[in-house]
Amino acid sequence: MPGKNVYFLSDAHLGSKLLKDNRQREARLVAFLESVRDECGELYLLGDMFDFWFEYKHAVPKGHVRFLAELARFSDEGVKVHFFTGNHDIWAFGYLSEECGVLLHDRQEEITMNGKRFVVGHGDGLNPRDKGYLFIRGVFHNRFLQRCFRWIHPDCGIALANAWSSHSRLQGNGQIEADAFQGEDKEEIVDYCKRYLQGRHVDYFIYGHRHYPIDLPLGNGCRYINTGDWITHFTYAVFDGSDVALRRYASSSGPFPAPSNP
Repeated sequence: MPGKNVYFLSDAHLGSKLLKDNRQREARLVAFLESVRDECGELYLLGDMFDFWFEYKHAVPKGHVRFLAELARFSDEGVKVHFFTGNHDIWAFGYLSEECGVLLHDRQEEITMNGKRFVVGHGDGLNPRDKGYLFIRGVFHNRFLQRCFRWIHPDCGIALANAWSSHSRLQGNGQIEADAFQGEDKEEIVDYCKRYLQGRHVDYFIYGHRHYPIDLPLGNGCRYINTGDWITHFTYAVFDGSDVALRRYASSSGPFPAPSNP
């Protein structure tokens, strides 16, 4: 919408059994959304907003009602809400679009806004050499196996999912493994962006998944921006029609500086 901002955020992991402040983080997230709703033209949720999400035929995971209600309110007021599935909330099929009005994306997208070209997505599965992760990712995306999982009673299925999630890099104190910039030559998403740029131009790559806020120039006016998370950093990106800024909610710290190689 002309004169409105576009917001990007990711990785709230709402409902994580390893974190004890789910209700407080949800309230903080909802308060942020309420604070920007009037000036928001589009909202991009870049994956892992839930620590686990699976839609059975007649059931969805309980909780998150305040967050879901806010998404519905955005949609009801004509704000486009783009929901990108991450590696924790892969199994979003129809409920979120039918009940909350969001636009579901199960892969990254290349979009143009106000003459600027964006590549946006969750950010997982971008390393072609990580065969183990790509295999597991393929299993989780397999439609036949998804239908099979639906035959498991929700109480058991959700318990299994929570047990799996507890083995992820999410730690009980809210900290994340590799919770610092590793240098351009060691960041998988940076490597992917540079390969993607060969022979084409992109103004902004915006991803989540990494759980660390990053604003990194890649040359020729291109920047890689990671939205961080809503566990430790409470960060988001905003496009005002001319530029993208990375910001922290309820903080006067302003834009983040670009990281440098250690």
